[in-house]
Amino acid sequence: MRDDKPPGSDITPESLYLRRRELLKNAGLFLGTAAGVAGGLMLLTGRRRGSSADVVPDAGAVAQPVVKAASEFDTSEPRTPYEDVTTYNNFYELGLDKADPSRLAHLLKPRPWTVTLDGEVHEPRTVDIDQLLSWFPPEERVYRMRCVEGWSMVIPWLGFPLAALLAKVRPTSHARYVAFTTLMDPEQLPGQQRAVLDWPYTEGLRLDEALHPLTFMAMGLYGRQLPAQNGAPLRLVVPWKYGFKGGKSIVRISLTRTQPFTTWNLAAPEEYGFYANVNPAVPHPRWSQATERRIGDLGRRPTLPFNGYAEQVAPLYAGMDLRKNY
Repeated sequence: MRDDKPPGSDITPESLYLRRRELLKNAGLFLGTAAGVAGGLMLLTGRRRGSSADVVPDAGAVAQPVVKAASEFDTSEPRTPYEDVTTYNNFYELGLDKADPSRLAHLLKPRPWTVTLDGEVHEPRTVDIDQLLSWFPPEERVYRMRCVEGWSMVIPWLGFPLAALLAKVRPTSHARYVAFTTLMDPEQLPGQQRAVLDWPYTEGLRLDEALHPLTFMAMGLYGRQLPAQNGAPLRLVVPWKYGFKGGKSIVRISLTRTQPFTTWNLAAPEEYGFYANVNPAVPHPRWSQATERRIGDLGRRPTLPFNGYAEQVAPLYAGMDLRKNY
């Protein structure tokens, strides 16, 4: 019998080409609109439940003007406090306990840093992280985040649409998927000294998923540069999927012809599928996914299909069996 929730610790050793031009075009149109309203606040702060503001230190504030996201990329739900977002983390490269990533964050050095963009692209390149970030005005998006373990947060990310980055390298007609690889460096990421998973951490998306306007590359949160424990200097955010799909501390983004191997799917394919869409109707083998615990709240709440983003993303999976393709 499955429990309604995971163990109390919340730790679990856990026709595309035809659409591509349209998706890239739409992404470009959106970016043009967003850039037109650039010049927002230099430092954005979130709100705690009620009217009091989160106190976020000025150190590490993003220097560029921030673009406020369009309403379809935002949620009015109360934001999870900064302290919780940065101290309750899954980042096994920095330890298995939720507190380990913040405790060991000082070991990860996000500068100097380069990101390689390669594979099925016309313009492969390796680019310095600061040059890459300078290409796009930072945009704030407040997304729900649902962990496969049964807990959730609401996080104000800073970053840019992944589609904009892929447009820079121009996918070939053979590209079908996008693979993301995390830094492999056991000195900076001591969890890699243990064979808990097959390192380096890798994740992947179908190309149409990667080009969807909701898919986001985060370089900050709460108006600040991204903390190491949250995947500095660059991480993937796909809000309609379980959190483990969001690769952290990314050093390589490759476009591929075939579906890439992904870390958790290799480790436990019966528990962690490639798609990993949030689906309350498909339980984890060891617990229900029908409800979730919002960090900072008492009790549990119903989990929404696609984490509340069904209107935007359900058409991506038309005709698919979402129980089989979990």
